[in-house]
Parts: sequence; C-alpha cells; structure tokens
Amino acid sequence: MRFLSRRLVMPNDLNYANSLFGGRALEWIDEEAAIYAICQLETNCLVTKHIGEISFESPAMQGDVVEFGLVTKKVGRTSITVTCLVRNKATKKTICLADDIVFVQVDPESRLPIPHGKTLEALETQTKVEINTLNM
Repeated sequence: MRFLSRRLVMPNDLNYANSLFGGRALEWIDEEAAIYAICQLETNCLVTKHIGEISFESPAMQGDVVEFGLVTKKVGRTSITVTCLVRNKATKKTICLADDIVFVQVDPESRLPIPHGKTLEALETQTKVEINTLNM
C-alpha cells in the first residue's frame, strides 16, 4: 500500500464531537481513490460504481494530519477495485478503512462502460517503474 497524499483536519471538517466528520472522510476517500484510479488507468473518464465496507476505527481531531494509503485490489475489463486506508500521519493509527471501491471507465459521450485495456500485472509493473524513477 502506498501513502500518496495527506490532509490537515481543519475546523470545518469537524462534527459535533469535535472529531473528523465521517461524511467528510468519505468525501476525501472517494476523491483520493478516484485520483488513484485515474492515474492507474490513465483516463479521467471514470465513475464511482460501488464503495464496499467502511470501517471507522479511531477519531481524527482538529490539527491532525491524515494520510491516504491506496492499493489496487482487482482489475476487471472495464473496472478497477481499490482499497483506501486513512491513518493518522504521526501515530500511524488507522482512522478509517474503505474496501472494495469500484470505478468503471465510461465512454465520455454515451456514459456506457468501455474496456480500459489494463491488467493487474501491467499496473503492478507500471507502479514499480514509477517508484524506480522517483528522484529521491
């Protein structure tokens, strides 16, 4: 699992108990997972089809930095399934886990599913090449 982005929990992100509002966390998860899927499939013509089990484990408080870990779980003919783990950057404590997030590539005009031509093996190779070319 690669942790690719971070967010700072701000006052507008809080619920009545002064912790991260679950709806805001889900908004962030959908956005982060979509960006991940767009980069994996190299297209922005994707729609969210399904979000499976969501488990909230611990709260995030104002001022916490949360990070989003993503991994490709499965690749179908027109779809990609990813898992997203949200954790506290400092403590590494899991805040939320969203499993089986499914995105489908669609034709921009008809909005019907179309094949993306990718395989899980090709995406794993693409990720290894990307990691090896980072300037670190």
